[in-house]
Amino acid sequence: MGKFRDGGKKEVPAISTSSLPDVVYMLLFFFMVSTTMKEVDLKVNVNVPMASEIKKLEKKSLVSYIYIGKPKDKFAKAYGTEPRIQLNDQFADVKDIADYIESERQQKDEKEVPLMTTSLKVDEDAKMGIVTDVKQELRKVSALKINYSTKKGTRRY
Repeated sequence: MGKFRDGGKKEVPAISTSSLPDVVYMLLFFFMVSTTMKEVDLKVNVNVPMASEIKKLEKKSLVSYIYIGKPKDKFAKAYGTEPRIQLNDQFADVKDIADYIESERQQKDEKEVPLMTTSLKVDEDAKMGIVTDVKQELRKVSALKINYSTKKGTRRY
């Protein structure tokens, strides 16, 4: 049998950090690819209605969203409980829609402007009067391609 050595103390070799930058870059790349950015902080309650026949929008970068619903509880004191319009992160009036659409058009390439869609995310309890006013304002600025956002399914009564 072999002889065991007790006398010699061996030092632990240092950990190699040469691959550390590669690992950091891989993690950074992973999180950049897998993370989605939150676009809008909703200030209105939007519970979109259900529909049985829906179609998914193809190019979401060409979509401008208009939210219509009752203000959330923390904004109800200042804005009331009637349905309001939200454009980006701010409450707006019907007259502000033309400026909003124009600013959205300026952010896009000239070739993409005719392909732009305006998506209305309207709470199912909102009255049609405010929706009609929004549609009339969109018609004035020639934003005629309109989409209504819904959930897939049917309501059971």
